[in-house]
Amino acid sequence: MSMPPGIRQRAEALTASEKARFVELHPRSRQMAAEAAAHFPGGVPLHWMLDWETPFPLFVRSAKGSTVTDVDGHHYADFCLGDTGAMFGHSPEPVAKAIAAQAAGGLTAMLPSDLTAHVGRLLASHFGLPFWQITATASDANRSVVRWARALTGRKKVLVFDGCYHGQVEDAFVKLEGGETRMKQSLLGQVTDIAETSVAAPFNDLEAVEALLAKGDIALILTEPALTNTAMVLPKDGFIEGLLAAAHRHGTLVCIDETHTISTGPGGFIRSRNIEPDFFVLGKPVAGGLAAAVFGFTAEVEARMAHILQTKTPGYSGIGTTLSGNMLALAAMRACLEDVMTPEHYVHMTTLAEKLAAGLRDAVSRYNLPWSVTQIGARAELVFSPRPLENGADAAAAIDHTVERAIHLYLLNRNVLVTPFHNMTLVAPSTSEADVDRLVTHFGEALSVLSGESEAGA
Repeated sequence: MSMPPGIRQRAEALTASEKARFVELHPRSRQMAAEAAAHFPGGVPLHWMLDWETPFPLFVRSAKGSTVTDVDGHHYADFCLGDTGAMFGHSPEPVAKAIAAQAAGGLTAMLPSDLTAHVGRLLASHFGLPFWQITATASDANRSVVRWARALTGRKKVLVFDGCYHGQVEDAFVKLEGGETRMKQSLLGQVTDIAETSVAAPFNDLEAVEALLAKGDIALILTEPALTNTAMVLPKDGFIEGLLAAAHRHGTLVCIDETHTISTGPGGFIRSRNIEPDFFVLGKPVAGGLAAAVFGFTAEVEARMAHILQTKTPGYSGIGTTLSGNMLALAAMRACLEDVMTPEHYVHMTTLAEKLAAGLRDAVSRYNLPWSVTQIGARAELVFSPRPLENGADAAAAIDHTVERAIHLYLLNRNVLVTPFHNMTLVAPSTSEADVDRLVTHFGEALSVLSGESEAGA
């Protein structure tokens, strides 16, 4: 998508001035970055924390509710919320209490805790699937589902969508290039060509999916209900339902990964549409920000899984890690599912997200910019396109890192955090109208600079 004349140049100038301002505002973070760099490359525990693209990392002293406090004493209205990990706010009170209580009674024992049956009932009630397994991350859950699908079907291939995101799952690191599936070259240390066992399809294109399924070699369709880790792409009406129907006609299983679209409601996108996939994955916020994830499945799938376990060659299945399903994770998950992921909280989250989306749209309209705002429940995103996106190719064309970097840094320097990778915002139960007003106000100021109506640094 083309930007209006002068926007990128003004964005570069704005980024330069805001970087200087960031350095001035954060002397303690700068010092901590230097100290941490002695043992952590770039001064961060894992390299992707550098994707905020600040002159040096912003170090956090504390986070509670929707407020993050850095080591220099600045308080931020947080709309990033750990890129969904803290979607229900930082340290929700019920979860924090459950973690503290469980910590005094054991963290992990490689045995089921006395909360297991209760958590299973909560998961089934929320999401409608009867059987569940717990992993440490959504990446682990997705890997487990991929392995199970291949075992259940006897097929090798996985279908994913161009522009998708499923964590560290190798099978998803493919893209469409000239109409052909290609492995993403950014993947480190990959020995085999993933495109030999994964196929990419354009999102929202049932005809293309049907043609791939007709070959009879696809074990699993792994998809989000919406493309979320790029410029957000919503599904066309009936697309996900049509996907399930097509897959089942061809003997292919379907997994819906709702790690991001849990923003839709307490039962995710699938319950909002009364959909029952073969598999369902949820990570990040399901235990209130503690590392945990789940994958659920139908009774039919469970029966087939049981048969495989009874008849397979003895030995390690390749599914599961030692800390998966530990007592601490179960306690946090119980509290989050029961006391935090409530319909009442989602009403608050969605209502404020609508207010936020409307405010962003008003600012875009005020400066006559060819952009739009997309929303799915508590998740709203600024998209550099005048129309809704249809697929991953549209999303890739709508990304402009120069402009988004300028907007993000401008907001951060005015004590508002949004997700660094694109223009996503999340509203938590703890988010206030004042938080939303602050974001909308400063976003409008940033657009004024980018449109040339005010000066950078004002």
